[in-house]
Amino acid sequence: MEIINDSEQKVVLEYPCNWCYKVIASEEKALKQAVKDVIDEREHKLNHSNKSKTGKYVSMNLDILVHNEDDRTFLFDALKKHQDIKMVL
Repeated sequence: MEIINDSEQKVVLEYPCNWCYKVIASEEKALKQAVKDVIDEREHKLNHSNKSKTGKYVSMNLDILVHNEDDRTFLFDALKKHQDIKMVL
């Protein structure tokens, strides 16, 4: 279970399930390589989401099957720690 917005509401997820991470980086090529570095050969979908007006940032949606909460949080943390990724939502 996970606490949402520091409230008492909890989300119960049934695993395995599909999960979508929004990944933000400075450039699309670096973002794609960073995702590949983290997830290796796991099946996934990576789709363009948005680009900032100035072109400074690009965001993409990473859809992937997560097997349990540890897997989900591991991927989030690994993406967040990658040097080419600015933010993960």
